[in-house]
Amino acid sequence: MKKTWIILLLFLPVAASGQKFPNLAPTPPMGWNSWNTFNTNINENLIRAVADAFVKDGYKDAGYKYIIIDDCWSMKQRNKEGNLVPDPAKFPGGIKALADYIHSKGLKIGIYSCAGTRTCGDYPGSKGYELQDAKLFASWGIDYLKYDWCNTAGLTAEKAYATMRDALFAAGRPVVFGICEWGDNQPWLWAKNIGQLWRISGDIAPCFDCVVDHGSYKDWGVMKVVSMRKDIRKYAGPNGWNDFDMMEVGNGMTASENRSHFTMWSMLASALIMGNDVRSADPSTVGILTNKEMIAVNQDPLGIQAFKYKDIDSTEVWVKPLKNKEWAVCFLNRKKEPVSFGFNWAENMISDPDFDFKVDFSKEKFNLLNIWSGNRAGTTGDAVKAQIAGHDVLVFRLSH
Repeated sequence: MKKTWIILLLFLPVAASGQKFPNLAPTPPMGWNSWNTFNTNINENLIRAVADAFVKDGYKDAGYKYIIIDDCWSMKQRNKEGNLVPDPAKFPGGIKALADYIHSKGLKIGIYSCAGTRTCGDYPGSKGYELQDAKLFASWGIDYLKYDWCNTAGLTAEKAYATMRDALFAAGRPVVFGICEWGDNQPWLWAKNIGQLWRISGDIAPCFDCVVDHGSYKDWGVMKVVSMRKDIRKYAGPNGWNDFDMMEVGNGMTASENRSHFTMWSMLASALIMGNDVRSADPSTVGILTNKEMIAVNQDPLGIQAFKYKDIDSTEVWVKPLKNKEWAVCFLNRKKEPVSFGFNWAENMISDPDFDFKVDFSKEKFNLLNIWSGNRAGTTGDAVKAQIAGHDVLVFRLSH
């Protein structure tokens, strides 16, 4: 007797995993973070005032949209249900009401947690509570999560961050995921499938080229951060960025140093996250942070990070390919003193070491826009001859 077998294939839905929200950061995120200036001294009145300043002083119009509450916003312990609880002295109205206020301004809100058992400020971390915290953040309307790496003994960075990525995705609210493990585990090699940006250094310091040694850790001046990592630009691009940390523009450096700092973050396609007190910034600081031509270099949709082309004595030449075969070129004076600088375009043929971009200025001529003066500056047919102040920059956008 011939037997007939019937095989039923049951296709059951599989829980989503291994996914991050798509296209949340096609260009580097722009916003503000509370830590650099306020540390633990945060409250809802401060955050509301920052949102007001975003609108009043032109930051929102310039492209900034994320207002990020850093560490020390919660109570020291979870409640009996295991939930994080906003500190009632700092945030008596709760985070949801604060998020609603920020959203009413056309802005977005970010919050902080940590992959370890405790945060860097010794508040509850998210280890073992990833899905619970992700759902709580979603219920509050959170748009951005900065996720730190303190008290993580026994954890593997890639797995720990992937666990929170999956939790955020399962919670269902699109959240930009900022990986903050300081570059110790080479996140540029694995983080693009997990978050939208990843820190490449320890914390920044408000100085041009110093190191602040705390014993067990160090803070790094602007240029120390710029030069800390080699050969990582090829891993960055739309929806996955090398993050050079929150900015220190307006936190005590000179105007020249602030301008150089902002220029380099823009050239390097880093997130532009302000770290100053935007409520009381002076006109010079506001002007630097809202320079739309420099921001356009940072936000260029091609998403290519700049590379250092050469050194000319104390001046570094940085080059960034832009869309439509345009270029941004930065001349950065590393000396404290002014320099007389010259650059003959026609003698230079630039070839990108990681991507297929090249230009021979002896054969191709571009129009020059001086980004910081706003002036048209002739063409690459003429050599550059300029005085560059100490720790300052001369930056051109090259176009046809």
